[in-house]
Amino acid sequence: MEVTLDTSPASETGGGVWRSPTGKPLCVESGAKLEPLEIAYKTYGRLNETKSNAVLVCHALTGDQHAGSINPITGRPGWWDRVIGPGRPLDPDRYFVICTNVIGGCMGSTGPATINPKTGQPYGLSFPVITIADMVRAQAMLIEALGIETLLAVVGGSMGGMQVLQWAADYPEKLFSAVCIAAAPRHSAQNIAFHEVGRQAIMADPDWRGGAYEAAVARPEKGLAVARMAAHITYLSANALQRKFGRELQRDGLSWGFDADFQVESYLRHQGASFVDRFDANSYLYITRAVDYFDLAARHGGALAEAFRKARGVRFCVLSFSSDWLYPTAESRDIVRALNAAGCRASFAEIETDKGHDAFFLDEPQLDAALRGFFASTAQARGL
Repeated sequence: MEVTLDTSPASETGGGVWRSPTGKPLCVESGAKLEPLEIAYKTYGRLNETKSNAVLVCHALTGDQHAGSINPITGRPGWWDRVIGPGRPLDPDRYFVICTNVIGGCMGSTGPATINPKTGQPYGLSFPVITIADMVRAQAMLIEALGIETLLAVVGGSMGGMQVLQWAADYPEKLFSAVCIAAAPRHSAQNIAFHEVGRQAIMADPDWRGGAYEAAVARPEKGLAVARMAAHITYLSANALQRKFGRELQRDGLSWGFDADFQVESYLRHQGASFVDRFDANSYLYITRAVDYFDLAARHGGALAEAFRKARGVRFCVLSFSSDWLYPTAESRDIVRALNAAGCRASFAEIETDKGHDAFFLDEPQLDAALRGFFASTAQARGL
């Protein structure tokens, strides 16, 4: 299927929804086929004549394709607009930035809420279980449709960083460089446990209806809100929570009940309530399961270095945060050691911050400087 590229000024955005051609389904690891496949994406800037300035940005667990532009659901700026924009590390006057909504998502890409062409009803739990590799395989289909043979860079944080690693393992010939931020080569038992708490909260909500809540015109909002609250705690650090909230009360005096007495309680409730307005419960189940299944070394006999053996021509940058306990620096060091063992070129930096895992979303000058420097040197090395 031909894709029409945006021809607007470099600072403006393009994109849309790409639909796979008939007869070219996405074959997922669980054995199912998704046809047709739809991928919602946004672009920033313009692809140059040699198609050598494309950068793929991969979003985190509950992100979407609106990385550098206003989100139409929330009305808020893009989740990475401090990185994507004029004068920023990913300047659309220099780079053609692409961001897709992952399959399994709920912002336009094929997922549980999509209508199953065989039944005329939303997939719901009949949607196949997917993996990070499936997400990347779908992205690769879009990149091919855009006529891009080699990406200047693929970059992402958290689950986005996992996609970066999967790209390097599965499509090294399509990459010039890769930037992995606050991620890990496999999901830990602790992180799987947190995800399971969230999934059980959703499935325990009576309005989940066995995943068929759309047909019942219901939404498991309470369960999804609790799932978000539990997960959000892992995105911060103990120091950040103490600095922001401490034991400050929401109002004068205690309620002597179970209202939100403490500011931190009110904050988490707000996070949960706002989340249900923009995210789908079944998508949360599927995407968290994909992250739980992620283990890059598993298909290489447990040797992580073997996953990167064919990526020796790729320039890597690995970044971590000192206060990140979701994906601690030790796991980033494991990635770097594996890259070194595979003979890959890799730079690494641990950024000192008390902002926890979510630091890559926040105002963090050291991160901005690292990204700006790496992208600039990469562009220079490719003759841009």
